[in-house]
Amino acid sequence: MSRARTARRIAAGAAYGGGGLGLVGAAAVGLVLAEVQFAKRTVGTGLGDPPRADGLYGSEFAGPAPPGRDAGPGAVREPGQAPLRLGMMGDSTAAGLGVRRARQTPAALLASGLAAVAERPVELRNVAVSGAMSDDLDRQAGLLLDGELPPPDVCVIMIGANDVTRRMPPTQSVRHLTSAVRRLRLAGSEVVVGTCPDLGTIEPVYQPLRWLARRVSRQLAAAQTIGVVALGARTVSMGDLLGPEFAANPREMFGPDSYHPSAEGYATAAMAVLPTLCAALSLWPESDRLEVARNEDMLPVAKAASAAAGQAGTEVTPARGPWALLKHRRRRRVPAEDLAPPTAPRSAGPALPPRADSPSAS
Repeated sequence: MSRARTARRIAAGAAYGGGGLGLVGAAAVGLVLAEVQFAKRTVGTGLGDPPRADGLYGSEFAGPAPPGRDAGPGAVREPGQAPLRLGMMGDSTAAGLGVRRARQTPAALLASGLAAVAERPVELRNVAVSGAMSDDLDRQAGLLLDGELPPPDVCVIMIGANDVTRRMPPTQSVRHLTSAVRRLRLAGSEVVVGTCPDLGTIEPVYQPLRWLARRVSRQLAAAQTIGVVALGARTVSMGDLLGPEFAANPREMFGPDSYHPSAEGYATAAMAVLPTLCAALSLWPESDRLEVARNEDMLPVAKAASAAAGQAGTEVTPARGPWALLKHRRRRRVPAEDLAPPTAPRSAGPALPPRADSPSAS
């Protein structure tokens, strides 16, 4: 069965209440059980809690734009203009597990980059939790939409790896994700989802688990895309984003456990997500045009989702009806000078402890 067809079945099951469709059979699960246990003992150990990065980024943009300069649609032209509100949800990848400094987390990198592009302050609130699966997204969305603070202008969600490793039924996984995205969209937030990464690229994972991990994670990523694009959200394929870089620089792209990204790995992921984040806020006019020279295309959503799952860094954005744009945006590196620590948040909420049932991995 093709990846697109499988993804359609998973997404349909999530939408209409099916729950029994699995990504792999019991025989395959039994075949790799010993290797799964080995991989779990190998990764995610010896890492402390991820640093808290909540706060105000780009405070230097709080004043008026320089005289005679057209700074673009996102520029601050009057003192006191409210910052853009960025929410971050998901698992340890969204939380930034494995780095020591708050400014190295993907949320901080995205907030800094967004502030630089918009030339406007960005207030970040990150509610991601290490070890979270998709069934925790409803709780996380509730924290961002608690009524005491305005909803985020845009929210980035990175989720899926734990759903695969703990064998959550994919229809259930997609159902939880789409429910959280629906809540955010109804509250007026734009949403960008970093889909399930390709777990077949992780060094401690060996054959036949590597092949199986790649297959199931890409199927889940495609199904996630179908579900959230229908709600008006955008996706960016994490896929094997760090795979080529890891092969060339294994000690630089992944952290000490060879599973979670290093600071350089998180920067690579943030560069892939930032252009889509900016496009979701219309910071680049006409940025959703089809560019044939970049091998972009207009495809049925399921085919676009399948293609994106197989090519890391690819964006899928909703078009008309059952069609979607398959985009290959140019990555944007966050300038080093933009990575200064944030100012103290005005009201970032209490620190969020890890879930009691969650290991540190992913």
